[in-house]
Amino acid sequence: MRIYTRSGDKGLTSLVYGKRVPKNDLRVEAYGTCDEANSMIGLASSLLEQESWEGKGNFLEQMHRVQTILFHVGAELATPPDKEVAWELKKEHIEELEKQIDEWDQHLEPLKQFILPSGHRASSALHVARTVTRRAERLAVGLVDELPNQLVVSYLNRLSDFLFVAARYVNQALNGKELPLNTDV
Repeated sequence: MRIYTRSGDKGLTSLVYGKRVPKNDLRVEAYGTCDEANSMIGLASSLLEQESWEGKGNFLEQMHRVQTILFHVGAELATPPDKEVAWELKKEHIEELEKQIDEWDQHLEPLKQFILPSGHRASSALHVARTVTRRAERLAVGLVDELPNQLVVSYLNRLSDFLFVAARYVNQALNGKELPLNTDV
């Protein structure tokens, strides 16, 4: 099987079940943005594989799980509204994120002001993943009336919170410096 098919050379792509849509269709934008976020999470994870710190294994397992679920979220977004999704996001997936956020947050210094995305390279990559996830959420909101599973928007919202706390957690674990927002500019 070849990687290139030439079927998209005229600006069309296929959704799940084969429906052809323009590559700039909102649905394609939404699942493509999930793919971008997923890639940034993968980059952050690859940067962490070289580091040594307690809890790294569990952290990387969490990132891999999130990547897997995010891939499925993209598949849900790529499924036309009149078709059944092969894998469906559940409320428990959102609850998993919330549980992990709460667990990590217990170990972090409370925020007293805004921070700038910075610190360890992996933390910075997680901040980029967070902002890309926010964009995916905004795009999914534009599809909300066509989504068979309304939990997609909630998951993306919570995932961005998860990635923010994950970035802070990595900075703390690896002595990355969180830069406070300078209000005297």
